[in-house]
Amino acid sequence: MLIKINIEKCTGCATCVNVCPFGAIIIKEDKAFITESCTLCGACVESCSEGAIIDARDKEVEKPKDFKGVWIFAEQSQGKIASVAYELLGIGRKLADELKSELCAVLFGNSDEVQELIKWGADKVYYVNSPDYICLDDELYSKTLVKLVNDYKPEIMLAGATAIGRSFIPRVAAKLRVGLTADCTGLEIDKETGNLLQIRPAFGGNIMATIVSPNSRPQIATVRPRVMKRGEYNPERKGEIIEVEPLKPSGRIKILERVEDTSFCKVNLQDAKVIVSGGRGIGGPEGFKALWELANLLGGTVGASRAAVDEGWIPYAHQVGQTGKTVCPKLYIACGISGAVQHLVGMQSSDIIVAINKDPNAPIFNIATYGIVGDVKIILPLLIKKIQEGVSL
Repeated sequence: MLIKINIEKCTGCATCVNVCPFGAIIIKEDKAFITESCTLCGACVESCSEGAIIDARDKEVEKPKDFKGVWIFAEQSQGKIASVAYELLGIGRKLADELKSELCAVLFGNSDEVQELIKWGADKVYYVNSPDYICLDDELYSKTLVKLVNDYKPEIMLAGATAIGRSFIPRVAAKLRVGLTADCTGLEIDKETGNLLQIRPAFGGNIMATIVSPNSRPQIATVRPRVMKRGEYNPERKGEIIEVEPLKPSGRIKILERVEDTSFCKVNLQDAKVIVSGGRGIGGPEGFKALWELANLLGGTVGASRAAVDEGWIPYAHQVGQTGKTVCPKLYIACGISGAVQHLVGMQSSDIIVAINKDPNAPIFNIATYGIVGDVKIILPLLIKKIQEGVSL
C-alpha cells in the first residue's frame, strides 16, 4: 500500500473517513485503517491535521543508472522482416536523437535483410542467427531478449503489438520486473525528465492516456502496426552487426510444421494505399456496393467502422479501429462515419483523409484533410461518375 497510516500519530478523529470519496477508510479501535478500496487519490493525506497519513509516493526513488539507448525488436517471418520493424525504427530514430543516444535493433532467426535495418536507421543490430529462432518460441525468445537487456542495458525497448510481440514481450517485462505499455499510438520524450511518454487509448478508447515509467528501466512499449511512419531510407548508411550466441531451446515446445490459414477471405487493409470505409451512415449492406465500386476505381479496398460490422453489413476482417486493423494508407475516404475515438485511433495517421457526412459537427471532420457535408448516398454516385469520366479521358 503506497498510502500508509502512522498508528501512533492517529487520533481517530475520522476526518479522513469523511473526506475519502471511495469509502476506503474505516475506524477500528479508535484508529484509522485503509482498506483495499483505496484508489490512491491522496485526499486523506491533505485532510489529516496530525500528519498521520503518509503518501509513500512522495519519496524520491532514484532512477536506475547506466541504462542508455533505444532498442526495437525486429520481428521476422520466414526470413522476411515485418514492416512494423521499419516503422519502429522511424520513431526509434526520433527518440534516440532527442536522447542523444544510439538506436539498436534486435533480430532473431535467419534473414537476408539484416542490412536493411541499418539502412532504415539502426546504428547497431544484435543478430541471433540460428534456425532455432525462425519460428516464435515464447520461452526462447523471452529468455534471449532478457539476457541481452541485462547485458547491454537499453533505456527504451519497443516492439510491435502483433501476434508475436503480444505473445512474448509481456514475458520479457515480467522477467525484468518492469512495466509494459501495450498498443501505444504515440511516443515522445519528456524534455524535462527524459522519460518516455507512452500514449495509448484508455477506457474503451474514450480518452488518450499518457503513461510514464519514471523509476524502472528499460521502459517497454508495444506499438500497433501502421501507427508510426517509417524513417528515411539511406542505402549508403553504415552500422554494426553484432552476432549474438544463440541459447539452447528448452525442448518444451517444438514447431513441427507451419501451415498458412486460407480458410477465410483475406483483406489486406494494412498494406492498402487507398481505403474507402463505410459506417452506420451508409444505411445498410447495400451501401457497400458503391464503396466497392469507388475502391476498385481507385485501386484500393474497403474498410468499415465497428458500427457497420456489428450490424452484420460486412465481415469483421474489414474493421478499422481500436478493435480492428490500424491502417495508414495514402488516401482514406470515410463515408458515413461519425468519427468515434475508437475508429480515429485506427486511421488518423493516413496521409490524406476525405470525410463524407451529413452532420457538419461530426468529429471525423476535426482530423479530415477534406470534408464534404452531405448525404453519402447522393455524393458517392456523383464522385464515382466524375472519376469514371476522368478515367475515360
